[in-house]
Amino acid sequence: MIKLFNRKAKALLLSLGIALTSTAAIADNVKIALIPGLTADAFYITMRKGAEAAAKAVGAELIYQGAAEWNVGLQVPVLDAIIARQPDAILIAPNDKDQLIEPLKRAHAAGIKIITVDTFIGNGVYQTGKGDADFPMSYVASENVLGGQMAARALAASIGEKGKVYVSSLKPGVSTLDQREQGFREEIAKYPNIEVLDTQYNDQDPNKAAAQFQAVLGRTPDLAGVFGANLFSAVGSANGAEQAGVAGKVKIAGFDAPASIVDDLKNGTLEMTIAQHPAEIGYFGVMAAYAVITGNPAPTKIGTGFTVMTKDNIDDPNVSKFLYTE
Repeated sequence: MIKLFNRKAKALLLSLGIALTSTAAIADNVKIALIPGLTADAFYITMRKGAEAAAKAVGAELIYQGAAEWNVGLQVPVLDAIIARQPDAILIAPNDKDQLIEPLKRAHAAGIKIITVDTFIGNGVYQTGKGDADFPMSYVASENVLGGQMAARALAASIGEKGKVYVSSLKPGVSTLDQREQGFREEIAKYPNIEVLDTQYNDQDPNKAAAQFQAVLGRTPDLAGVFGANLFSAVGSANGAEQAGVAGKVKIAGFDAPASIVDDLKNGTLEMTIAQHPAEIGYFGVMAAYAVITGNPAPTKIGTGFTVMTKDNIDDPNVSKFLYTE
């Protein structure tokens, strides 16, 4: 995949409105930092590979540093340490859309260009001159509302467009997950015979997600499906279904696609999952950062694609190539 990016880099960048317009704009000794949502995650490992490919293509130095957990209290010290290293730009997946505004303002005040990747701060709409969170230059991510809509359609079809479902998520305030739930609820409302129960928040703990599944099933024996808005939510819910003896009966739609997800799809533990394209996010994030560093234009928002994975298509190389790598 990375070789494909390097072969077609110019055309891809132009299609996104990123134009590195002249050799005079090329800068030496450019340093770009990437701070992931957490390091121990195949999604962000794959994003890093895309970022490294882009950095190599433009001759920039990529600094990669993050925390092992999704935790604002751990991410902010990492951000402060990166600011002290004075990179030209920071790519960051903020752990919270509100709590990271002030810490990122410190980076902005230090003259560092800010690009948010995967998640955003404020409402994710930047460079408007309005609000206190519009200072980042660009937001690079999947179209998460659309992803939630895709999951809703797939889950509705798998349960015969009727029954009770719920959303399993991390916690409120994580921009991507909020958007996925928004898209899911908007789309599922088109099915009058499907009832959406209260969202269950698991604090990124798959064991808690499994326990929540069993609790919901205990009070809702006719539960038909679950949308796991991120990997831990989907896998935890699927584990809960397996422990309760209803794997495959209660349909689970997931989000994200590490290689370990293949067995879950093939054995019916998961009905489907939506793979993001994190390598693209990392690649275009670095390219957008390099553009603004060198005085070139870049879009304030860059959307990347999705691939829907099921047991019927996971062996297709055009699908499996989007599994996240470690």
